[in-house]
Amino acid sequence: AVASSPWENFDLTPGHYALLTLHRPSNVDDRDTFADLMAIINQVADTAPILFPVHPRTRSRISDWKIPINPAIQLAEPLPYLTFLGLMAKAQYVLTDSGGIQEETTALNVPCLTLRWNTERPVTITSGTNILVGTDSEKITQSVAQIASGKWKSGERPPLWDGKAGERISQVLLDWQSQD
Repeated sequence: AVASSPWENFDLTPGHYALLTLHRPSNVDDRDTFADLMAIINQVADTAPILFPVHPRTRSRISDWKIPINPAIQLAEPLPYLTFLGLMAKAQYVLTDSGGIQEETTALNVPCLTLRWNTERPVTITSGTNILVGTDSEKITQSVAQIASGKWKSGERPPLWDGKAGERISQVLLDWQSQD
């Protein structure tokens, strides 16, 4: 994912850009909530460029509601997984409302600001690089400032996130089969 240098396709410098994903109805289906959230993101985009692969529904909301977008935010079509993963691996930080991305940033040790008030992946907060900022402008801007100053928490991979799940599953199945 990193070997293909996907950041070059967007004129980005590794470690000096943010990645944004927004697709949850709670963030994009209410005009005021979405407009307020984008106003905050427009503000933090002045500190580092942001690449925003835009979900089709989110793109529709931007267009229909004429949501202003800072020129430092580069809108892109949804990206293939390996391209996105390569971009995530070299991002300064990630802003997201996606659960899966919370896990991936933890595995990659990339700061993650989750634009939600809860998560199904609490280990990404207790062990990882993730924090919940919701749509709170102060939390978002303070967190971005902490990241920029190098004062972000360093995460660690949670137990069993070692890439060997398949081997463990195979062993459980072999053990189970040998019991018959």
